[in-house]
Amino acid sequence: MFFWDPTFIILIPGLILAFWAQSKVSSTFQRYLRVSSRKGYTGAEVARELLRANGVYDVSVEMIRGHLTDHYDPRHKVIRLSPEVYNGTSLASVGVAAHETGHALQHHHEYFPLQLRNSLVPVANFGSNLAFPLFFIGFLFQSQFGLTLMNLGILLFSAALLFQVLTLPVELNASNRAIAMLSAQGIIARDEEGGARKVLSAAAWTYVAAVAMAALQLIRLLVLRGYRDE
Repeated sequence: MFFWDPTFIILIPGLILAFWAQSKVSSTFQRYLRVSSRKGYTGAEVARELLRANGVYDVSVEMIRGHLTDHYDPRHKVIRLSPEVYNGTSLASVGVAAHETGHALQHHHEYFPLQLRNSLVPVANFGSNLAFPLFFIGFLFQSQFGLTLMNLGILLFSAALLFQVLTLPVELNASNRAIAMLSAQGIIARDEEGGARKVLSAAAWTYVAAVAMAALQLIRLLVLRGYRDE
């Protein structure tokens, strides 16, 4: 994926943004992991309470190993929370738990951007796995066959980029749902909303960075493809 050539310089802004975003989400999460919510709900309790309040009874909440491994599994209808979120009572814990519950509610209510993104999962996985091998092999062949492989690699990578772009509104909507639900259910006070929002906003930057990195990578492939036409 990152084979070296002069066009690698195109990726540098994306790499810097990705490094900054990862540092921001880690530092912000750790900061608000030390700030306890006054109501004292654990992340697991938050997820279950928000599901109940929204009339969703077929989604379970489980603990999963790891750090920041929290996610919603739509295939098995399970919200999986890392230990520090599942058992934690901090603003970071309740914010992340509410965010993943937001994804469960998107799934339950058949939120269209989520459905569209999920429909691209097979194509995006296929594209991300094969795009670079096909492009690189095509780059080595000075023939029409090589150009065909390069074009196919670009097409497949474009599908993966589209998946990343569609992820952004899905994640932002889940975060907005999370803050609104936490306030509506009285799980956090109004003056605590800022902390929970900062955690979720920091996490959103990782998705922005992923889109930027993928877009720059596509530009790089197009530049390399252009060399072949010269």
